[in-house]
Amino acid sequence: MRLNAYLASCGAASRRKSEIIILEGRVRVNNKIILIPYYDVDLEHDEVKVDGKIIKPESHVYIVMNKPVGYVCAVSDKYDEVVINLLSKEDKLTRVFPVGRLDRDSEGLLILTNDGEFANNISHPSKSNKLGVNKEYEALLNIEINLKQLERWRGGFDIEVEDEIKNIKPLAVNIIDREPVNKWLSIIIAEGVKREIRLMANKAGFSVEKLIRVKIGNLKLEDFNLKPGEYVKLSFNEINNKIFNK
Repeated sequence: MRLNAYLASCGAASRRKSEIIILEGRVRVNNKIILIPYYDVDLEHDEVKVDGKIIKPESHVYIVMNKPVGYVCAVSDKYDEVVINLLSKEDKLTRVFPVGRLDRDSEGLLILTNDGEFANNISHPSKSNKLGVNKEYEALLNIEINLKQLERWRGGFDIEVEDEIKNIKPLAVNIIDREPVNKWLSIIIAEGVKREIRLMANKAGFSVEKLIRVKIGNLKLEDFNLKPGEYVKLSFNEINNKIFNK
């Protein structure tokens, strides 16, 4: 494993900050100062120290939560409650972080982990698209939608994203057979632009009154019977199999 990635896996710092620590000469491998962030660490035999203290990789933790409304997906926030506050004291110590976004007013399926590589694989578009990790949401609209409006939504919209106009198109949009009739939609997206579904709804002439993420890859919220704010811990194999296996 590369030295900067090793430091990050030990919880010493992020990969970027780990590079700075290495270049400052604060890292020793087998008692030799290493100034190369991409130095290859032998996980079985090398001893790594930062500022004279031996560091070892943290045990990876994988949490599936039913995020409630009113919480933001962050480790800390000056103004709002964060999802980390829903964890027990013991689970907070594992240094997990939320994977991907669910805004304050949205709810549903959320993964938290301290495994950076796993998180990157399911949240970064360059990885998740290649691996086919799509996200499915259920949205309650403020007014009924008709078939013509539905077809327009399926064609996508030009939306400003970070000062650039992009054509944002869902993978699928379908009406759910649920009360109130013609107000509930199932929406599947891939890229995950910030507030993507709400932005598309506004472009289509609607607002979203309720937004629930129900699926990540093949991981389904309904499989866990979790009340809002509740969570369950899974092993790597369990969560990996649920996301990538049908």
